[in-house]
Amino acid sequence: MAYPTVSAPYGLKPINLIGGQVFAGATRQFQIASGYATSIFNGDAVLLVTSGTIEKDTGTTTATPVGVFLGCSYVNAQGQTIYQQYFPASTTAPTGTVITAYVADDPDTLFKVAVVSGTTVIAGVGRAVIGSNMSLVQNAGSTTTGDSKVAVLSSSAATTNTLPIRVVDVVPDTATGADTYVELIVKWNWGMHQYQNATGV
Repeated sequence: MAYPTVSAPYGLKPINLIGGQVFAGATRQFQIASGYATSIFNGDAVLLVTSGTIEKDTGTTTATPVGVFLGCSYVNAQGQTIYQQYFPASTTAPTGTVITAYVADDPDTLFKVAVVSGTTVIAGVGRAVIGSNMSLVQNAGSTTTGDSKVAVLSSSAATTNTLPIRVVDVVPDTATGADTYVELIVKWNWGMHQYQNATGV
């Protein structure tokens, strides 16, 4: 029996960098446009847009992320600075203030992610998935926890070079069988990350 049990997807969670380098929690600060109408949750992929701000990257079989969203801060109507696990849709910034997003933007970041058969149903894959590319599954995040529910699709493993996720390893701790893994270690596939793409925003 797996321990701990993975009951639902939780987004992309940074754990370290390729080659065993330590992820020390470093993030880059980007702005979110005041009034942006889509919620962004901790663990969601985000991308830079032409305004110089970030938005949620809703890609599945393709994506062009600048990184993964890890929270935000903004000033509310009472003048208080709020630090939040997620960005609530349509939040507006008072005049003279900005909404700041904290993003894990290193293209070499490795993430832990859950595997689903579709939407939020946890599924298992075999070790043979290592080295393959996979697609993302986009689910609405939780306004209770602030966490994303993005996952990877169990049936999508392929050599297709346009798929956004490259599988680096499996997570043995939560395996549900001898060769059934419900969590993977992944990174952005080469050329998908905006810092590696020769075409600018």
